[in-house]
Amino acid sequence: MRILYDSRNIQFKTPFGTIRRGQNCVIRIHVPFSSGATAVSLVLENQDQQVVRVLPLSMEERRGDYGIWVCSFQPEKSGLYFYWFRFTKEQGGFRLFKQGSGTNMEAGDKWQLSVIPEDFTTPAYAEGAVMYQIMPDRFFRDGECDLSEKLRPFTLHKKWNELPEYLPDQDGNWCNDFFGGNLAGIRAKLPYLQSLGVNMLYLNPIFMAYSNHRYDTADYKRIDPMLGTEEDFRLLCEEAHSRNMRVILDGVFSHTGSNSVYFDSKGIFGHGAVSDPESPYRSWYRFSSYPEKYEAWWGMPTLPNIEELDPGYMDYIIDGEDSVAAHWLRLGADGFRLDVVDELPDPFVLRLKKRLRQLKPDAMLLGEVWEDASNKRSYGEVRHYFTDGELDSVMNYPWRKAIIDFVLGRDDGSAFGESIMTLAENYPPQVLCCLMNLLSSHDTVRILTALAEEYPDTRAARSVHQMSPEVRARAIHKLHLAVFLQFMLPGMASIFYGDEAGLEGFEDPFCRKTYPWDGEDQNLLHYYRTLCRLKNELSVLKNGNIRVTEAGQGTIFFIRENEQQVALVCVNSAGIPRKLPDGYTLRFGRCMDFDGASHWLEPGGFCLLTLDQ
Repeated sequence: MRILYDSRNIQFKTPFGTIRRGQNCVIRIHVPFSSGATAVSLVLENQDQQVVRVLPLSMEERRGDYGIWVCSFQPEKSGLYFYWFRFTKEQGGFRLFKQGSGTNMEAGDKWQLSVIPEDFTTPAYAEGAVMYQIMPDRFFRDGECDLSEKLRPFTLHKKWNELPEYLPDQDGNWCNDFFGGNLAGIRAKLPYLQSLGVNMLYLNPIFMAYSNHRYDTADYKRIDPMLGTEEDFRLLCEEAHSRNMRVILDGVFSHTGSNSVYFDSKGIFGHGAVSDPESPYRSWYRFSSYPEKYEAWWGMPTLPNIEELDPGYMDYIIDGEDSVAAHWLRLGADGFRLDVVDELPDPFVLRLKKRLRQLKPDAMLLGEVWEDASNKRSYGEVRHYFTDGELDSVMNYPWRKAIIDFVLGRDDGSAFGESIMTLAENYPPQVLCCLMNLLSSHDTVRILTALAEEYPDTRAARSVHQMSPEVRARAIHKLHLAVFLQFMLPGMASIFYGDEAGLEGFEDPFCRKTYPWDGEDQNLLHYYRTLCRLKNELSVLKNGNIRVTEAGQGTIFFIRENEQQVALVCVNSAGIPRKLPDGYTLRFGRCMDFDGASHWLEPGGFCLLTLDQ
């Protein structure tokens, strides 16, 4: 007989998942009498594997062949903790660890327990929102902008639907070709975005920069001339807010461009760290031999790294009366997405979060993290994104991978179900409700291309590759399931501009083509609109908790539940039809059958059922 403990089951641990500082946590473990245990202790360790508490369990009741042992405690400090059990016998004893969803003696993993601040909250408007990510240069162009102060050299494409340049020009310049998309263009398309069901805009960098992606900031307090003016931004935010949309900006604070006000490697601006030895910005950078040698992001000399905790930099970005944070929030921004947040020190992120909330109580701070953010280590240190309440949300790449693997048949659903429950257990519930659930981004292959499973060997071949009608039809069929799962899971469903229109594209820059206005796949667009409507209408898809009830052998079933409603999400990729429970209302489905009494889910089908509480 095995010792029974499952941290995801409330008969063993309450509450489920993370707990707040000072909140009571009750642990129960079912121990067979045949184990010979005379005493049981829970050993609690901190993030550095140091024992911080040893909690004795007491026998609560006898149940058949098992004794139910219990303890309760209230963590006094927030932080990342891990625990395991120590058993004492009349002669010797043993340790108990986690193995899968069960237990194992002497070998395995430790259970994770994240303790978060008691006042940790996230913006209510982000719960289950529909987010739309835009690369401003590639979305839409409305009118002309004054390019007299645009950093040079640059080229402007003559036709909107041309391919982005994927090779350097004759002078070796990269990423300096533009299509002229601007803030006025985004504003002009707000009616379209509203009709789609979008209620949050995430804009890739809009600050003055040399490159078309603008991750090489030249001036944090100035709109790039090709995008328009500060007034254009204010008007965009004003109209977006009138349509109940929020606007989140990209904050690139771990590095700047070398051709910038602050570094000024080309001597264009004056008083930069390189152009002026007495520059107020010199202490922002990490020179090993001034001015030639300095630390750069991933070794790229055009992206010098910042010393983020430099007092002058902290004041400029966060604390000053007209800091970067204050400047843009006062003009209408609702928060920031932090680029490469793993490279920003925790004190910087926490200070920014506090300043944003002072300026705007419901401002949002979202971070770029590619792994499980609850136990992320970067540069040898555990990050405190949730245990210190630094971030409201993160980009959810783990679920992106899990969805793609399941849809492509690389996983029978087992790994997908485990991925869902791992984040549900490790992330605070308020964070889970506003995760940025993406299928594509500016840093990934487009989801339609990923599902086609065609990848030519060379960039030249990828630049001209087009799916055949047959391959595209199969990829869109798979996309329907992928998008359905994206919208059913807790968090914000994030659409990378053009995915809803059927845009294809390999890695950068092919994933950064222009939006295909007047060339959209109307059937796919209608499909996205339907799912956006469901996400916006059903509260259970906004803030309902999640519990996977079946995962494996080609199926995934999970329940979303809040006080008003229960939603049952079902996917059947197995070879036989599945009878679904009676009493539910069918809200959405593919490959369904109804026999007059019950709904059946055919092979390849998926559906959403709801039941009012």
